[in-house]
Amino acid sequence: MTADLSDIDRKLINSLQDDLPLTSHPFATVAEELGLSEEDVIDRTRRLRDDGLLTRFGPFFDAEALGGAFCLCAIAVPADQFEEVLTKVNAYSEVAHNYERNHRLNMWFVLATESKAEIDKTAAAIEQDTGLQVLLFPKEREFFIGFRVNA
Repeated sequence: MTADLSDIDRKLINSLQDDLPLTSHPFATVAEELGLSEEDVIDRTRRLRDDGLLTRFGPFFDAEALGGAFCLCAIAVPADQFEEVLTKVNAYSEVAHNYERNHRLNMWFVLATESKAEIDKTAAAIEQDTGLQVLLFPKEREFFIGFRVNA
């Protein structure tokens, strides 16, 4: 799929992973740096998202810094129930990410809520809906690694 990316699309994706300027027209600044129009940057970003080359484009909020909570969770889902459980889990607005893994604990997701109590409440609701145990892995220590993927 990445072979379908033009050089300018690759540059745009790499640029979007950096901080966007806090201006009234952040895409205009990006456009100027790439030698494009603001409209072209917006259209390309939308197309990359719509085509599935960007799975998510938006701000990242630190729930804890805003007074909330988040927690990494895992479930051991029987293979024949995976899609059904996935649909149920993803229906919760508190689910920020959801990944399938090749492991006994094959579904991993992040809960982001307004409080620690809401983490427990949401996990319990997911257990009720799915009939499966949700394992909670709260953060013990945070490490900023500056994750970035070059397109």
